Amino acid sequence: MTDRTEPAEPPDDVSEVSHPSRLLSAAVGGNRRALAKLLTMVECGGRPGRAVAALSYRSGREAATVGVTGAPGSGKSSLVDRLVTTVRAEGETVGVLAVDPTSPFSGGAILGDRVRMQDHALDPGVFIRSMATRGHLGGLALAVPEALRLMAAAGWPLVLVETVGVGQVEVEVASATDTTVVVVNPRWGDAIQANKAGLLETADVFVVNKADNPGAAETRRHLEQMLDLSVPGPWRPPVVDTVATEGTGVDQLWAEIRRHQQHLEDDGGLRLRRRRRLEREFRAVLGAGIERRVEAVLAGGELGGLVEDVVDHRVDPYEAADRLLDTLQRR
Repeated sequence: MTDRTEPAEPPDDVSEVSHPSRLLSAAVGGNRRALAKLLTMVECGGRPGRAVAALSYRSGREAATVGVTGAPGSGKSSLVDRLVTTVRAEGETVGVLAVDPTSPFSGGAILGDRVRMQDHALDPGVFIRSMATRGHLGGLALAVPEALRLMAAAGWPLVLVETVGVGQVEVEVASATDTTVVVVNPRWGDAIQANKAGLLETADVFVVNKADNPGAAETRRHLEQMLDLSVPGPWRPPVVDTVATEGTGVDQLWAEIRRHQQHLEDDGGLRLRRRRRLEREFRAVLGAGIERRVEAVLAGGELGGLVEDVVDHRVDPYEAADRLLDTLQRR
């Protein structure tokens, strides 16, 4: 991971600036307001969001990224807060994206994240941002990778991504990072839920948080047993015990994250993982674009009552889809 020079807030005011290239230049210089405006553009999508995405992508910069996911109440925010403290103690700068996939207007979980991380609010080496879908075409599956690229383009070498739960959306968000940390609690049945949610395949590091509570050893044993039964690979996810509220085990967790990222660099897995992510993202962008064009055709009434024909069983959905795709091909 590359250290970043401590950002100094430039004196120029970007409150009236809206051009993405000027904002990015200011953000690279350490202007937080400029970076915040750019992230808002990414969330909202549209032409400004696309312009930001293009600038970020062409910068060619990469950041080390870590996703932290787990059941609500598992202590992810406290854990991320402690990880930030550990990272800063090593002299590295770090960005944090607290992702809320449920509602673009929800303040509950996001507010909790910011309250827990308020000790870092005035630290120039930390940038914390709450993030929701808003109007982004393709939702968080596209908005988060673009936000991560933007953070990298702005010069942040390490970004932590925290999700609010362990549903399909959260798994997709967490897996958009280089290293995925899955947080479970003692006696919550998390081992079974992790298996159901597909997190066993997603996790690079497991954390048994609140490990001072009864049942921690049993939860750890369940996770180790699941790993024993899984198909062996070049990396076996370690299981780390932590008590985030006290900072216990966080240094070990950070060491395991660093070890995983070094492993990816050593065996070429980092480049392969990032390539696969870009392939998935391209397919998602393509699918979202096609969906938008389909909606435009249907809204424009070019195919008459095609939807009504399907509803009334005059045309089956497959034939209707073929007609619609043929129309798009001719345009």
